Amino acid sequence: MPRISTRTTEEFRISDPRTNERIRVPEVRLVGPNGEQVGVVAIQVAQRLAQEADLDLVEVAPNSKPPVVKIMDYGKYKYEAAQKAKEARRNQANTILKEVRFRLKIEGHDYETKRKRAEGFLQGGDKVKAMILFRGREQSRPELGVRLLKRFAEDVAEFGAVESSPRIDGRNMVMVIAPHKNKSEVKTEQNAQRAANKQAARQAKTSTSPESSTADAE
Repeated sequence: MPRISTRTTEEFRISDPRTNERIRVPEVRLVGPNGEQVGVVAIQVAQRLAQEADLDLVEVAPNSKPPVVKIMDYGKYKYEAAQKAKEARRNQANTILKEVRFRLKIEGHDYETKRKRAEGFLQGGDKVKAMILFRGREQSRPELGVRLLKRFAEDVAEFGAVESSPRIDGRNMVMVIAPHKNKSEVKTEQNAQRAANKQAARQAKTSTSPESSTADAE
């Protein structure tokens, strides 16, 4: 008999893939627990192989002809998927929208200062909201605002990409730029760099130690 789930039918969500005895098709394309392609087999054979491995049979591509199923630990799969979703939500929540404000007739050095500040935000994994503050009759020349924001997007393209194009927001014009790397990726790279620096420092210390010098002399 195939492995029987302890959950009742009512507990299955519509988004859940079919598993074990809930897969009711005559034949399936089977993928083994290590990703090996077994081929097209009768559903009874696939269920028996899953049972013998003390694992679950999970339908991973229901719309294929025949459906594709895989032998796996479904509980572990669900847990890992939930952890990834949780991490993605945390990364999204940790992303802060930083604001950089421009005047339409901004001076060159002021522009460079704000550009560098925006690049720092993007490198840190935060989004940047670029805002142009229109004064008086400047509101009648929105194309100038679009031109300035597009120039700004091109100047910081190494660190982020436009998420929302320039648009009018009251008396202002705004554009949002998202970083190429989220906070989690930035933190991982920073930790790796710190570890590499520590390793390099230890190696340098070892190569300049008295014991090392004595050994080289011999």
